[in-house]
Amino acid sequence: MTDLIEALAVPRADAGTGHVRVGDPVSRIDGRAKVTGQARYAAEVQVDDPASPLVYGVVVNSTIARGRITGFALDASLAVPGVLDILTHANKPKTRSAGLFYKDMTAPGGTPFKPLHDAQIAYSGQPVALVVAESFEAARHAASLVRVEYAVEPHDTRLLANLHRGRKPSRLKAGYSPPPAEKGDARAAFNAAPVKIEAEYHSGVEHHNPMELFASTVIRGADGHLTIYDKTQSSQNSRWYVSRVFGLSKDRVTVRNPYVGGAFGSGLRPQYQLPLAVMAALKLERSVRVVLTRQQMFSFGHRPETQQRIGLAAERDGTLRAIRHHAVAETSRFEDYVEVVVNWSGQLYRCDNIRLGYQVVSLDQYSPMDMRAPGAAHGVHALEVAMDELSYALDMDPLALRLKNYAERNPMDDLPYSTKELRACYLQGAERFGWAARPLAPRSMKQGSEWVGWGMATGTWDAMQMFARASAVLHADGRLVVSSAATDIGTGTYTVMAQIAAAAMGLPLEQVSFQLGDSTLPVAPIEGGSSHVTTVGSAVEGVCEKLQRRLFGMARAMPGTALRKVAFEEMEFVDGTLRRAVDPSGAIRLVDVLAHARAARIEEKYLMLPHVFKQRKYLRATHSAVFCEVRVDELLGTVRVTRVVSAVAAGRIINAKTARSQVSGAVVWGISQALHEETLTDHRLGRFMNHNLSEYHVAVNADIHDIDVIFVQEDDRIVSRLGAKGVGEIGIVGVAAAVCNAIFHATGRRVRSTPMTPDKVMAP
Repeated sequence: MTDLIEALAVPRADAGTGHVRVGDPVSRIDGRAKVTGQARYAAEVQVDDPASPLVYGVVVNSTIARGRITGFALDASLAVPGVLDILTHANKPKTRSAGLFYKDMTAPGGTPFKPLHDAQIAYSGQPVALVVAESFEAARHAASLVRVEYAVEPHDTRLLANLHRGRKPSRLKAGYSPPPAEKGDARAAFNAAPVKIEAEYHSGVEHHNPMELFASTVIRGADGHLTIYDKTQSSQNSRWYVSRVFGLSKDRVTVRNPYVGGAFGSGLRPQYQLPLAVMAALKLERSVRVVLTRQQMFSFGHRPETQQRIGLAAERDGTLRAIRHHAVAETSRFEDYVEVVVNWSGQLYRCDNIRLGYQVVSLDQYSPMDMRAPGAAHGVHALEVAMDELSYALDMDPLALRLKNYAERNPMDDLPYSTKELRACYLQGAERFGWAARPLAPRSMKQGSEWVGWGMATGTWDAMQMFARASAVLHADGRLVVSSAATDIGTGTYTVMAQIAAAAMGLPLEQVSFQLGDSTLPVAPIEGGSSHVTTVGSAVEGVCEKLQRRLFGMARAMPGTALRKVAFEEMEFVDGTLRRAVDPSGAIRLVDVLAHARAARIEEKYLMLPHVFKQRKYLRATHSAVFCEVRVDELLGTVRVTRVVSAVAAGRIINAKTARSQVSGAVVWGISQALHEETLTDHRLGRFMNHNLSEYHVAVNADIHDIDVIFVQEDDRIVSRLGAKGVGEIGIVGVAAAVCNAIFHATGRRVRSTPMTPDKVMAP
C-alpha cells in the first residue's frame, strides 16, 4: 500500500499541520502539488519504456451532422513521416457490437454511442478516425490531411421547432425520477384563482469547459496489462467500460485518475478519447496518448437546451393555489438523456394543486450530459423567476411571498424533511444582504448611469448517499493510510477524507494519507451529485471506528491497564492517544498499543450501506437562499453583479474552507450561466459554432465582485452518519434566477431566457 501511495503521488499535509477537528477550515493538502506542477494529470503522466516509447493519437471528426461515410482519402496522411496507422471503422481492433456493453454506470436509456463502430454519422463532430504517430506534431499534421467522403442525409437540430414531437422519455438513468402524479386539480385551481401568471422560459445549450482537456494515456505492459490514466470522475466506471467494450478481464485493466482538473459532470461518463486510445494500444501493442483539443471538447455532451412553461396562481394574500410546470428538453436519437427539471416545483412551496410534466425531443446531436446541478440549474431557475413575477402581480415582497408559502413537509407526498433550515437561510441571508431596505418598485435605485436592482431566489438540491467501501491501515510509527476509489475533481476530496480520518483517530493531519483515484482500491461511487462526502466520508469514518474498537481491544489486553471495565463508548481518541473522556490522565499512545502487540500494522475494512428503509421515510434535500445586487447600464444594457449573499443549509460542514470555496465557485458559475454562457448552433450545418474560449463566453475575474457565503447550522443524521449533506451542487442553484430578478428590479424588464445578454436586457 505504501508503494501505491508513491505511484499515485498521493499528497500529504505539510509538516506542522497538527490536530484537526471536523468543521475546521483546513487548507487543501494537494494545493502545493498543484501550484508547483508536481501534480500529474492524464495527459502529463511520464511513460518511461525505451523498448516501446509512447505514441500519440489525434482524432478526426465528422463535418456533417447526419449521413454515412462512403470513403477515406488517407494517402497524404500516411505519407507524413512518423505516422504509424490510421484507425477507422474499417480497420479498428475487435470490439463488442451489442449496445449493452457500451453502457457505463450512469448511462441513460437507449444505446450509447459506439466510437468507430460503423459508417453511420449520428452528429456533427463525431469521431471518424484516429491518426497515430510517433510524435504529437506528426499526428496532428497528418490528421489535418485526412479527407472523408460522405453521403449526406437531412438532419434536424432545432428544439423550438420540434416541441410538438415531445414524448415521455425512458426513466432508465441513475438518479432520475419522473414527475409525480398530479396533486389536486391544477387546471381548475389555476382558472379560479384571482391572481395568476403564466410564461415560457428558455435555457440555451451550455458546454463544460474545465481547464483540463479530456485525455487518456494507455500504458501497455510487457504482459499486455493496460494501465490507463484517464480524465474521469470514476476510475472504476472507466475500467468497467473498457473491460466490457473490449472483452477484457478487469484484471487486465487498471484505471487511475489521481488528479482531475475540473469536471462537474463532464467526466461522469467515459468520453470517446478513452476507447480510441485503447483501440490504438491494442492494435499497435504500444503505449498511446490521446488528448482532445479545446474545439473537440464541444463534440460530446452538454447541458441540454430546455423550454419550460410555468403557471402560478394565488389568492390576493399570496397563498399559492396552483403550480403548473412543464418542460421539454433535447436528447440524441440514440439515447434518452433525462434530468429532474420540474420535480423541484413540487417540493419547495406549500400548494394543494400541482401538475408537473417533462418530455424530450430526439435531435441529431450527441446525447446531453450532466452539468453542475443537472436539471435544477434551469428547472429551479424558471420556478424562481416565475415566483418573482407572481410577487409583482401581487404587489408583494418576493421574500415575503416565499415565506408565506413555506413548506414544512413535502407538498407532493406529505413526507417530512430529514432536516430543513431554509427559513433560517432566508432570514440570515436577508439580514446580511440588507434586504429590508429594498424598495418594492422597479427602477427605484440608480447610481450614475446604472440602474441598481436587488433580487433573490431559492435553491434546492438532493441530499444523496450511495454505498462505498474503505480500508484503513495504521502503521506502527503512527502513520494512517485510508483508501477508497474516490475521485477529487478539485473539490477537496483528498483533504476532507484525510481530515475525517485524522479527527476520528486523534492523529495529526500530516500523519494521515488518503488514497483515491485507482480502480484497484475499495469500491466507491462515481463522484457526482454532491454525494462523495456523505458516502465515502461515511465509509472513512466507519472504518476508523472499526480501527478504534480494534485498538481499544488491544489496549485492554495491556498489563496494568485500567480499561478492562470501561465501555468503548466512554473512550476518546485525542492527540495520538486513546483515553477515557472523564480521565485524560490515563491516556495510552496508539504507537504503544501496536508496539505492545508487536504489530507492524493493523488493518480494517468497512462497507458503508445507506439506511434505505429509514431514509425513504423522508425527503432529503439541501437548501439555499441567494440574494443578489446588479447594476445595469442604461445605455448599453450591460449587467454587473456587484454583490451576492448565498445562505446555504447543507448539513454539517466538514471543512469550512473547502466548502466555502465550493459555494463561491458555484456562484461564479451561476453568474456565468446568467450572463455569459451559451453554445450557438448553425442549424443549417447542425453544428455548434462558438467552440472555443474566445467565443464561448465565461465569467472572468472582472465579472466577479463580492461573494458572501453563510452556512446555516444544520446536522442531518438521516442523510449520513457524519451529519453532512454535500455542497457541490447547491451553490449554483438559484443564482441565475436571483440575477434575473435583480435585473427586473433594476430595469422593469423581464428576461425569460439565459444567458441574459445586453440585447435581451435592452429589448422593449
